[in-house]
Amino acid sequence: MSITSILTIVWVTKTLNMVDQHPYSMGEPEFIQDEDIRIDTTKARFRNVIKRHAELTERLSRDSDKMVFERLQKEFEAARASQTQEISLEGEDWNDGLLATIRERVHMEADRKATAGDSNIELDSPFLEKITYRVGSKVICCLECARIGIQYETSFAGEPCELYHCVLESKSFLEKMTVLEHTIPFFLPIREAENDLLSSNAMKFIDHVGELLQAYVDRREQVRLMKDIYGNQIGDLYHSLPYHMIEFVLEDFECTRITISLKYADLVSVLPTRVRVMAWPLNSSQKGLAAVPMSRKGTGELPNHLIPTRLSYAEDALRTLSLPEAFAEIVLNFPHELQQIFPL
Repeated sequence: MSITSILTIVWVTKTLNMVDQHPYSMGEPEFIQDEDIRIDTTKARFRNVIKRHAELTERLSRDSDKMVFERLQKEFEAARASQTQEISLEGEDWNDGLLATIRERVHMEADRKATAGDSNIELDSPFLEKITYRVGSKVICCLECARIGIQYETSFAGEPCELYHCVLESKSFLEKMTVLEHTIPFFLPIREAENDLLSSNAMKFIDHVGELLQAYVDRREQVRLMKDIYGNQIGDLYHSLPYHMIEFVLEDFECTRITISLKYADLVSVLPTRVRVMAWPLNSSQKGLAAVPMSRKGTGELPNHLIPTRLSYAEDALRTLSLPEAFAEIVLNFPHELQQIFPL
């Protein structure tokens, strides 16, 4: 996705939020009512732009990614079917030395097949076993043509989610490895990780990519589960492609509208680090409350009972709990907090 597309989405999202927060009161002049209609029309158009952009992004990436995924998945399945053993690694067993051994193995196998092809000798040899290594949720296979394949297994709440692949290659054992192909979502920074880590610490690169994928799936599934459980209480919801910026509105309250903004420190975080929860008292044109006093109109000021307030208890919950758990905590305590903030 281009920088222009990302900036467009951010601008549209912020514009919608500003529009949603614009207060009006009853008995307003006709030109303000006309402005309401224009604003509603603009909001509808903005939402349609966001929807069409998301659909186009998915369609453009889905077909090509699906073909690569199916081909690599078949290759990984064939490699695992032909293995002589699978070794599970834990702790210090997974280290740079082992990765160097795997690299040496794939190059020796490629050289052996090249020599056998030239001399027409049999390939069967007990010297090179076909070993697959499992490191946590990662499966590392020796593929044909001196390539190393890593299959990443992701999960949420103990249930399996998508599989992702990354294939590494090098021209020789002494040359640095590069990413040949992968099925990792395009909006995750695998090329940046390759430039920063792969040439100096391949093991750290492999682990980091796994952390990126699992954190992305975790954030995405938290949002999905929250929508499944509490969708009737959630209004507009916006998020970046990697779900590291999330904004949504709670609207199932008679007197208050709550806006929630979440930002994550980096793409391997599963809990937000920057949280802002605002309670916006609704004015008379929205929920039948007392109108803004005439003496305050046109001054740019809001009466005390219409000033938005931060909900610190909700922000604390979002920093420490998953989204569905934090949502339940917010809703459970909201009536009491509302009474404290906006007493009758």
